[in-house]
Amino acid sequence: MSRNSKARGRQLAMGTCALAAAATLGGSLLGVAPAQAAATKAVPALPYGTVVPPDGVNERQYPSTDSSVVGFLRYRTQVGLKCKVRAQNIDGNTVWYLLRDRPAWVSARYVDNTGVVKYCKDVQRSPLNNSQQAQTARG
Repeated sequence: MSRNSKARGRQLAMGTCALAAAATLGGSLLGVAPAQAAATKAVPALPYGTVVPPDGVNERQYPSTDSSVVGFLRYRTQVGLKCKVRAQNIDGNTVWYLLRDRPAWVSARYVDNTGVVKYCKDVQRSPLNNSQQAQTARG
């Protein structure tokens, strides 16, 4: 075997070791990246809800399954909750949450809340609610 072929063999062996080390290191870093991304994901301000069914939950235009679907939340999605109402009974739960950042409703049966969620009548006050016209309105 000539000197050149021995040197070439050593270079090849060293290159293979370096490649294996880089692959191992890269693989371990790839394994860490999702955990770091999950750890830095922002949690919504209180109150918020976490979707509990593995197949997710529909967002509705109104607090009823007869209402149009306007969106979808995946399993473990965390979403801000503005307020709640009592409406259609879903598996023994009559509470529905209005989402904080858009006009959509989700059944509390499928969302675990964190923090105190006020009733919508206590949150959505306007000057009209206290006017004489509102106080004496009929029908």
